[in-house]
Amino acid sequence: MDLRNWWRDLASSDLLQWQFDGYTLPKMLLAAVVFGAALFLMRLTARFVRRHASGLAERRGFDVAHAVAGVAAATKWWFVLIASFFLAALALDLPDAKPSDFVKSVAGTALLLQIAVWADVLIAIFIERYMHRRLETDAASVTMMSALGFLGRVAAWTVAVLLILENQDVQINSLVAGLGIGGVAVALAAQNVLGDLFASLSIVLDKPFILGDFIAVGDFLGSVEHIGLKTTRLRSLSGEQLVFSNADLLQGRIRNYKRMYERRIQFSFGVEYGTPPDKLAAMPGMIREAITAQERTRFDRAHFKSFGDSSLVFESVYYVLSPDYNLYMDIQQAINLALVRRLGAEGIEFAFPTQTLYVHKAPEQ
Repeated sequence: MDLRNWWRDLASSDLLQWQFDGYTLPKMLLAAVVFGAALFLMRLTARFVRRHASGLAERRGFDVAHAVAGVAAATKWWFVLIASFFLAALALDLPDAKPSDFVKSVAGTALLLQIAVWADVLIAIFIERYMHRRLETDAASVTMMSALGFLGRVAAWTVAVLLILENQDVQINSLVAGLGIGGVAVALAAQNVLGDLFASLSIVLDKPFILGDFIAVGDFLGSVEHIGLKTTRLRSLSGEQLVFSNADLLQGRIRNYKRMYERRIQFSFGVEYGTPPDKLAAMPGMIREAITAQERTRFDRAHFKSFGDSSLVFESVYYVLSPDYNLYMDIQQAINLALVRRLGAEGIEFAFPTQTLYVHKAPEQ
């Protein structure tokens, strides 16, 4: 059989000339092939890119590879389906009427939503990688980037929603104006929440403390465990969690012990009245020797300070060249023991509270 004649007969047959709603069978078959091929190729490409980018990221730690793998993994099945349907509709050559406008509107909405999902994933990956690298060396920037990442996600989804509404021929100018008026009402009704939110931004940007700092707020002490949009949480020395409103936290005075470079120590003790003057004059030197014998200390002063109710009071000041509280206690303990030994060897007694009672007997009548 002559192939040319067979093809001519097939083309002129009633089967190929059959139409449905104005579309011939060959055109509908072409659209079906385009739909299937696009669906298969996009799914295959996403899987291929995800697998190879993930492998490259694990082997070499490339940030771009992590981002590409995350974008490929975040490609949604509904987006692939709608994109394939849109390409099939192009092959079908829909007329410029309602069906064509509907397909374009659905495809545009799906694309904007997918772009928002990609942006959300990229921001999350960037924040995660940044935190992994800087958490131990720069916790302040980690806190700031976490807050900025949240604002970036909100901005990405807000822009996507506005573009979707514009794609649906919604007048977003009047909508934005209405949201502005409504926003004023919401702001008035939620002053405390917004106050905490802006206080959180102030904490992030000004950095009075960061994650891991040991701070004192009034009579409460603890390590900063979490800085949120509304509250900041501390872990106290006794183990319980302390929760502070961000606005209330910034209204008080905060002492940040983590940022101490050295610790100033002042201590006093008393010796008995009746201690010989020459030994009293030698005692500041004994105190100095006890302090300077310890490593990581800097002596400041030691003086016979005052006459107490039941003792002669000596006062001394020195610095521990570290903010570590445990180190300070170890050094103070060593100084105390050295003073006990030295003063005992010199025959100088530590004073303790005493009272002398004089009884006067009245003369007999």
